[in-house]
Amino acid sequence: MLEKKLEIFSKKIKSKFLFNYNLKKLNWFNIGGEAKVFFNPENLNDLSIFLKNFGNEKNIFVLGAGSNVLIDDGIYDGIVIKLGKNFSNISLLPNNIIVSGAAATDKKLSNFALQNEISGFEFLSCIPGTIGGGLKINSGCYGREFKDILLSVQVIDRKGIIKTIPSNYINYSYRSSSLDKNFIFLSASFKGEKKEFSKIQTEMENLKKEKNITQPSRIKTGGSTFKNPIDQTQEKVWELIKKSVPLNVSFGDASISEKHCNFLVNKGNASFEDMKKLVEYIRKNVKSKTGINLETEIEIVGK
Repeated sequence: MLEKKLEIFSKKIKSKFLFNYNLKKLNWFNIGGEAKVFFNPENLNDLSIFLKNFGNEKNIFVLGAGSNVLIDDGIYDGIVIKLGKNFSNISLLPNNIIVSGAAATDKKLSNFALQNEISGFEFLSCIPGTIGGGLKINSGCYGREFKDILLSVQVIDRKGIIKTIPSNYINYSYRSSSLDKNFIFLSASFKGEKKEFSKIQTEMENLKKEKNITQPSRIKTGGSTFKNPIDQTQEKVWELIKKSVPLNVSFGDASISEKHCNFLVNKGNASFEDMKKLVEYIRKNVKSKTGINLETEIEIVGK
């Protein structure tokens, strides 16, 4: 039995395993059940040893800030990994290069760059995720994406082997990359440009103002629900939703944001099924009205 094996294994490392761990408060939707196993590695050595022993387990999910995941209310029959605080360190190198741990938030990296008068990271102040999540899907906003500032990534594979991959070996496109989906991101190196503190700060403030005008905040939401279907139309996904779906539709406490219709909201106690029904309802209606297939930007994590 996996749990028993992990209990024995946990005595060999500093990091601990938790069993039947509730995931509801670890994501922005505030939806979800329990993970059979929850692993919060405190250091790279523990993570590497764990993967060498258990990396071939079928269900392993890495959870970051939880800002773009919809988690099933049932039991996740596998292992959820959430990197510990030692994976969130940020350091400055010569030539305006910043190295950030994968567990650091995008906002933390953006603020670090500001304090060191390095430009290029301003857009990160508006992305509510972690560096690892951003690297995985090439997050972006306001005309900038992770790939625009990336030099290299450090990953660990399911065998516990650490690899450094230069950015020019990675095929990044809109909200996707060519990297193995089983890689766990450890850190990344980014390149910026020197600029006056006040100019960087003004740019960040302007971006935040624009975001606050157009996007919901301080509520239970998962960020942008669907990707812009750039290969099918010039229209933004919110435009497709607005003309295809009655915006007052809801399933239980799962509803569409009044501020931005590509943001779904848990108004109270929405269940996984409520939110999933709303996602599928929107997708079905957009397909029926426009012929366009929408792909989710949020990750749906099943049992």
